[in-house]
Amino acid sequence: MTILDINALSITLGDVLFSDLTLTVSKADRIGLVAANGSGKSTLLSCIDGKSEPTSGTITRSRGLRVGYVQQTIPHEHMDKTLYDSVLAALPPEQADYESWRVDVVLGELQVPYELQHKPLSELSGGWQRTAMLAAVWITEPDMLLLDEPTNHLDLHRIALLQDWLNALPRDVPVIITSHDRAFLDATTNRTLFLRPERSRIFRLPFSEARDALNEADAADERRFANDLNKVQQLRKKAAKLKNVGINSGSDLLLTKTKQLNERANKLEEAAKPAHREQSAGDIRLTNSGSHAKALITLNDLEVTTPDGRLLYKTGQKWICPGDRVVLLGANGTGKTRLISMIQRALSGAETGVKFAPSIVPAYSDQHLSQLEEGETPMSTLTAQFDVGDQRARALLAGAGINIQMQDTRLGKLSGGQKVRLAMLALRLKHPNFYLLDEPTNHLDIDGQEALERELIDHGACCLLVSHDRSFLRHVGNRFWWIQGKKLIEVDSPEEFLEQEMNNGEEV
Repeated sequence: MTILDINALSITLGDVLFSDLTLTVSKADRIGLVAANGSGKSTLLSCIDGKSEPTSGTITRSRGLRVGYVQQTIPHEHMDKTLYDSVLAALPPEQADYESWRVDVVLGELQVPYELQHKPLSELSGGWQRTAMLAAVWITEPDMLLLDEPTNHLDLHRIALLQDWLNALPRDVPVIITSHDRAFLDATTNRTLFLRPERSRIFRLPFSEARDALNEADAADERRFANDLNKVQQLRKKAAKLKNVGINSGSDLLLTKTKQLNERANKLEEAAKPAHREQSAGDIRLTNSGSHAKALITLNDLEVTTPDGRLLYKTGQKWICPGDRVVLLGANGTGKTRLISMIQRALSGAETGVKFAPSIVPAYSDQHLSQLEEGETPMSTLTAQFDVGDQRARALLAGAGINIQMQDTRLGKLSGGQKVRLAMLALRLKHPNFYLLDEPTNHLDIDGQEALERELIDHGACCLLVSHDRSFLRHVGNRFWWIQGKKLIEVDSPEEFLEQEMNNGEEV
């Protein structure tokens, strides 16, 4: 049963975000909405919710349809409320007085620990804040659910819980999800909409299968376009020959035939549509300056501790050699980021217990992009750190997806994706041979994630990284270190760890 119908919808905000979008949403639909950063995903969800108006086209909703929209950012006025009160506030006052038990039910379904329920949202992690937003929407009993990047800030355990919760929803509640988490989309969707400026495509398949189908469709479009242009060329050649014969023989019939052939060629050329060319949000390129050292990093039974000195684990003897792409595995709070930061401090001379080759040239990026100064601009970030002139700096920034208008704007105004691309550009300009990367895919769209994967693999980059993105760590890693208890153990594959984390954090 169709509950929402989108017809010839277009959004233009300076540039065309998407156009002539037609989509029907039925009760059993679980739709993954996929596009590059800034391509209109959130805008489309806002239009469906009724908060924004399209440039053209219509959205027809079934009578009385209640849409629940979980946005990316929590309203500032909610930050001083407790998690419990922020969810309760979603109910009408008269209902909240007598049906507060609904909050307990929803928070129980989402497995929110009691000790967190009465803490202010401002004191909770981004993951718990997003859980509160989801609970506040679900408690209103919507007929349709819109989720904008629901896995942002969630660890693997919480992602697993969200997957299970979504898959257990009543089938008559359709869900539209925007996400850059490929594994999450595969686990929770049965249709995929690729949003494009022209000719958006919808497939009745989860993301990975839909992506294969999209590539085939684009290849068919490419072949069709080339064939059409070839036909145009052949028609015009034939017309030119007939024209010469007609002029030389004085045949009006041949001249008429020439005109008809040219008209057919013009119509065919006008109707021919080139295949879609994805507009990059900005290049992600890395380098690997290489090293002849046998080991770039040596850990001599390093003790990884909390800031107050409590032992988390010991690393044992570990080496990272050129070409190693080591993925650090462990549940939240076990000390993954602590090890990354200890190695970073050791490389800068502020930590012991880590040996490194004299030829090492490190590049470091943490999940908060703290190497970028919010008060700086993209231009000042490059020119202050590297010996590049203004013209070269502007060309580099443009290639990274930061246009001329944004290059002299403070970094706080940049999108998350633009900041990541700037950070990756700054890493590349260091010409490193060793990368320390803590959650490098945060804020990157799927194309950006895949570009980063290719760069690390194709250049044989050496790195130690932490990531909650299952697809990314599976594709990139060729070695895996797992924090188990008080030890750091090397394993052949991440699958046992992932299964344990996705199985509600219990031993399998």
